[in-house]
Formats: sequence, C-alpha cells, structure tokens
Amino acid sequence: MARVIFYEKPGCKNNTRQKVLLTAAGHQVIAYSLLTEPWTKERLKSFFGDRPVIEWFNKAAPSIKSGEVNPENVDAETALMMMLRDPLLIRRPLLEVGEQREVGFDVEKIDAWIGLKPVDESFKQMSENLMQQDLQGCAHGNNHEHHHHGEGSCKNHG
Repeated sequence: MARVIFYEKPGCKNNTRQKVLLTAAGHQVIAYSLLTEPWTKERLKSFFGDRPVIEWFNKAAPSIKSGEVNPENVDAETALMMMLRDPLLIRRPLLEVGEQREVGFDVEKIDAWIGLKPVDESFKQMSENLMQQDLQGCAHGNNHEHHHHGEGSCKNHG
C-alpha cells in the first residue's frame, strides 16, 4: 500500500472517482488543491517526465476550450509559465509516491506502478466499474457547451 500525494481540483468528479479507486486498493490518499499549491517551474515539470508538452495540458481548461491557448504551439518553458499563472491548464491529477511522480490517471499505468486491485471483496465491483470509465477526461463528457457557467466556475471543469 502506497502513500499517494494527490493534487486535484477540489470538486472535480473524476478526481473524486480516482481517489475512491486508490483508496479501495488500500492506498493512503493525501489530497491537495492543484489550484492553490505554490508551484515552481522545476517542481511542476518533475511530474511530466519525458511526456510531450501537449500531454501536460488539461484539455478541458476554459482557455484551451475557447481556443485562447493552443497546447500544440507551446514549448516547455512557455507551458510552465502559463501553468504557474493559470493552474487550470495543468492536467490532473498530479500524483506523487515516494520519489516518483506522474500526471493524469492512466488506469493501466497506475495499476502497474502502485496497484489498483481492491483490497476487499466489497470494493471489487465498484473498482471494476470505475476502471472501465474514462478517468482521464471530463466527467461530463466532451461534447457539451459550458456557456452557462461563469469563466472557470463549473465545479467539474477547468
């Protein structure tokens, strides 16, 4: 069982599902707000490893959905500066176990890393159901508009 430092957007439905899955697997989850953490460029970059810059971004962030920010045209240094100014741009969650850090919630990768097998039979069905869901993207789905929400105010986006 691992001690998982979990940086999330409070209120995000998918982050909640991810934490449930980790807890059901017996891990201790210590959650922090990605939005209020005092990030530095170096510390933030340490979660991205050798991933391409485009994979550092949260595709559901308001400024990306509006077209204001295009992650395809951004270099690493610029991406980090943008994310320090607007943490909604950071792909979630950021995970830390010991010295290893990851970004996003790729179920297969996390299962291979720390294990996602439920520790108790009573969690088995719930864990299987969660693992079959898309725990990477927006919990609402990607096809609806958000104009009725104030900029960045939707509890499940950004």
